[in-house]
Amino acid sequence: MRLLNSENLAYDLTYNDVFMVPRRSSVGSRLEVDLSTCDGSGTTIPLVVANMTAVSGRRMAETVARRGGLTVIPQDIPIEVVADVIDWVKRRHLVVDTPITLGPGDTVGEALSLLSKRAHGAVIVVEDDRPAGVVTEADCQGVDRFANLRDVMSRDLVTLPDTVDPQEAFEILHGRGHRLAPVVDGAGNLTGVLTRTSALRATLYKPAVDASGRLRIAVAVGVNGDVAGRAKALLEAGADLIVVDTAHGHQEKMIGALAAVRGLDPQVPVVAGNVVTADGVRDLIEAGADIVKVGVGPGAMCTTRMMTGVGRPQFSAVLECAAQARRLGRHIWADGGVRHPRDVALALAAGAANVMVGSWFAGTYESPGDLQRTADGLLYKESFGMASARAVRLRTAEDSPFERSRKALFEEGISTSRMFLDPQRPGVEDLIDSIVAGLRSSCTYAGARTLEEFHERAVVGVQSSSGYAEGMPLSTSW
Repeated sequence: MRLLNSENLAYDLTYNDVFMVPRRSSVGSRLEVDLSTCDGSGTTIPLVVANMTAVSGRRMAETVARRGGLTVIPQDIPIEVVADVIDWVKRRHLVVDTPITLGPGDTVGEALSLLSKRAHGAVIVVEDDRPAGVVTEADCQGVDRFANLRDVMSRDLVTLPDTVDPQEAFEILHGRGHRLAPVVDGAGNLTGVLTRTSALRATLYKPAVDASGRLRIAVAVGVNGDVAGRAKALLEAGADLIVVDTAHGHQEKMIGALAAVRGLDPQVPVVAGNVVTADGVRDLIEAGADIVKVGVGPGAMCTTRMMTGVGRPQFSAVLECAAQARRLGRHIWADGGVRHPRDVALALAAGAANVMVGSWFAGTYESPGDLQRTADGLLYKESFGMASARAVRLRTAEDSPFERSRKALFEEGISTSRMFLDPQRPGVEDLIDSIVAGLRSSCTYAGARTLEEFHERAVVGVQSSSGYAEGMPLSTSW
């Protein structure tokens, strides 16, 4: 990457401070761009869901991996639960989404409580493991909540075999005027659900899979306690990456934790962080990290900079740390500060191999929280920082009341924030579509067909706040 007008630059930069200059390009279409990464993570799009309790769970992991990204399960979840999540994700279909199922005798109220758990927005009513009907939110409007689903479900079903080609599935659904269809195996038993949009996506995205062709998933461990024991259990459970995570990654505890994980001779990439300097990157790589997470303070839920004054503007941190990692033959992930598709592109231009997204994905159907509604009807989910009092309570559940109370006094991070669902993009796949579309276009502007070419060819300039504001669209006239 080449940085314009940087001769007299005396300060660090955020994503808002920079822009990319178009170059002569021979890339004729966005679809010519290959977004797969070379950091060993197995991602086919450079997106990693951050290890936040309010963001990363089994539904998120399944959905994002199916589109080529990766989800990191947080460190404060019991081992047995994480092992169950890994096993569950590994058994998911590479094309077909997991259905929500109820029986004909179940109620409309039960259906309404489950519909928001999946972006496809449908409950498949099953009898003897076979689809008998479909219930959507529209079917439940004006209906008593104790009514049986057999009385409200649509029986006009189109079923698809689980071997169906995605393009053929789209054409069948389009031809019949159906938005979705249950997917069945050779015996007619329900295996999943496929929408027209998900059939289209299956032709545009390549899943992130392991050597056995199963969806990939990463898991975080902390730097305290029995690090080696937890990492060993996660590796045995089938984790595809181990992420050694703490807010201040450039410390002796991290070096020791990396040594403990490396002592297990893991046959998967080891990620560590967070740091924001070349020295931090060097020390973590020398301690055994294959990938280093970069970012202190840019996250939407993080109050570290306001509480401590510590951190660094994210674009400059990524630029410096990526250069150091490349010199050492390793990679970095840009963690935090991403609020628009442009930010993902700029992080990759600066040299990141993957970009981590947290709070932006909290306001989606797939995040773990329950869907809530404001008085004026807006849908939202609650998000919170991983150093907040709320997260600390979860991590210290086994401590004594005295120790929990002491730790709760020192919180950094927002304990609750409303992350509203975008009515136009309420699912994580909708946001991924937007990010990938912007990133592919960025690559064509740079004349790059791969992410490595994008980093080599990108030309980035520094702008004023007025320059950033000039690029923002207007929803109404001035």
